[in-house]
Parts: sequence; C-alpha cells; structure tokens
Amino acid sequence: MRLLFLAVLRRHTGNAVTAQRVRDHLEAAGHVCILKDAFDFESPSEISSFIKAENLEAAVALHLYRGGRLLQGNGIPFGIIFGGTDLNEDVNQGDKNKVMGKVLEEARFAVAFTESMKETAQRQWPHAKDKIYVQSQEINQSADNLHVFLLICGLRQVKDPLYLVDAFSEWHQEEANVYMVIVGPEVDPVFTREVKAKVKRSPGVRLIREMAQEDLHAVMKNCFALVNSSVSEGMSAAILEAMDLEVPVLARNIPGNAAVVKHEVTGLLFSDPQEFVQLAKRLVSDPALEKKIVANGKEYVRKYHSWQEERQTYRQLVRTLERSTED
Repeated sequence: MRLLFLAVLRRHTGNAVTAQRVRDHLEAAGHVCILKDAFDFESPSEISSFIKAENLEAAVALHLYRGGRLLQGNGIPFGIIFGGTDLNEDVNQGDKNKVMGKVLEEARFAVAFTESMKETAQRQWPHAKDKIYVQSQEINQSADNLHVFLLICGLRQVKDPLYLVDAFSEWHQEEANVYMVIVGPEVDPVFTREVKAKVKRSPGVRLIREMAQEDLHAVMKNCFALVNSSVSEGMSAAILEAMDLEVPVLARNIPGNAAVVKHEVTGLLFSDPQEFVQLAKRLVSDPALEKKIVANGKEYVRKYHSWQEERQTYRQLVRTLERSTED
C-alpha cells in the first residue's frame, strides 16, 4: 500500500525521531511510506492534490492537530498518532479542541504512547474511546542521539525521586530521545509503591532496581548526565563518582550539593523542576558547556576528593585511637 505519513519534521525533535522510526516499521512490512512535513502544506486541498499526484491509498498523521486536520475530507482512510502538545496544550484551546474531535471522528485509529495519554483523549472525546490504542515508544536511537539522565537514590522521601518526574515527562513528550532513569534500592516500601505507580504513568521515566556497584558505574559512564534531586544531602557520593567518571552533573540547589557543585563550573544547580528542564536542554544543545563542566568536575575531584587523601586522613585518625589506647 502507498501511504502518506504526515509529521512535523524539525530536526532533532522528538516527533521527527518518532516519525522516522514508525516509517521504518511500515516500510519493513512492505508498504511504500512517503514521509512529509505537515508544515509544507497549508490546507487539506493541498494535501488532496498531493495524494492524487502520488496515487496514495491511505495516510498516517503524527499529531492530532498539526497533521490530522490536513487529512480531513480527502477520501482516503487514515490513522492518528498523538504527539504530546496536542493532548497537553492544544486540547485547552476551544477551536483546536473542536477540530481535533472532528478529526478523530473520521480517523480509523488513534495511537497513544501511554495509558495516561489514552485516558486524557477519552475524557476529551468519548466518542473515540473504542479506536484509541496504546503503544509505548521503543528506544532504538543511536547512543549519540539518546540522552539518558540518571538519578541514583534509595527510594525514600528525603531523596525526592518524584520531584522532577512531571516536568521531565512533559519534556519527553516533546523530545522523545530524552529519558530519566531512576536507580536505587527500595528503602521505604510504602513510598516505593508510590514511586512505581507514578513512574508507570509517566512517559520517558523508567525505574530500575538496585544493581551492583560495578554495573552502576557502567550505567553511569554511558548516561548523558547524573541528576540529584534530594531534599537534603551530606555529600553525595554519586555526584563525586559522576565527576570522576567525567559525567555532567545537574543537582538540586541545596547546601550539601552546592558545597560540591559550583554552578556552571563543576556542574549545574537547579531550584525547581522547570529550571532543571531549562538547564538540561541547555546542556544537550551546548557541547562546549558540557565539556567545560566535565573537565572542571574531574579536576575538582582529583584535587579535593582523591581516595589517597581520604585513605591518609582515616589512617592518621585511627592512629590517634592507637595512641589513646597506649595512654
């Protein structure tokens, strides 16, 4: 079958990555899939002319408003993939909401990435509930294109692992190649259940059980950045280990973290989830900043937190205990 695939194809955006991946799936099934940028067309009539010229038999649109509205009334069957802003922002604008409802009436199917997105769509357009399917996104981007933010902590309230989840999940729905992975032991059973339930409903956020130290270091080496969102810290060993492994650090601006992380020098400090997303986006788009804070962090650990110095300090202190015993 000859298919038209409409999506917003701005470079390095989540929707563009998703569209290319889904196109690969369809072509692997034997279809001819013509991927076009929705912004190249101003009206359904332009799409209609393109459909006739290319002898297209069906269509798929990524984004209910930006892509879906262009497929209305063109006489070929089509399906929709929700994009993120259609359900998070456009749905709150009366005219766009009405248009999207009409698109769903005509669509053969609609795909949501999560149960939460499906529920949002069903609340807005109950008439479409039987045609909405859930298919989570695969992670098959290259290592260069995938940005994993690693949060290492025991699952207890003082570590506040849920602090960034909502803001990060919203970012992921716009940029599908960013993920937050939470790794740590289940310290507080009641709170752990809360974390698991929240993560399950949050696109772009994953929870991994505690792992051996050498495995954790391997994961840390391959992540894009280490995150610390604790309410309070003495001195985070994970932050120091990340600096030593030359991994950028984004840490909540609390005294324990600020004692180690100097903003824009050895890492980045944030005061709220929105600032975290702003700084994370900046880090992703600014290799020079990443290079600078990684180099400074490595030097800071070498100078002030070397294991040799720590070993010597404890040896000397224990010797004072030996002297006290002799006395």
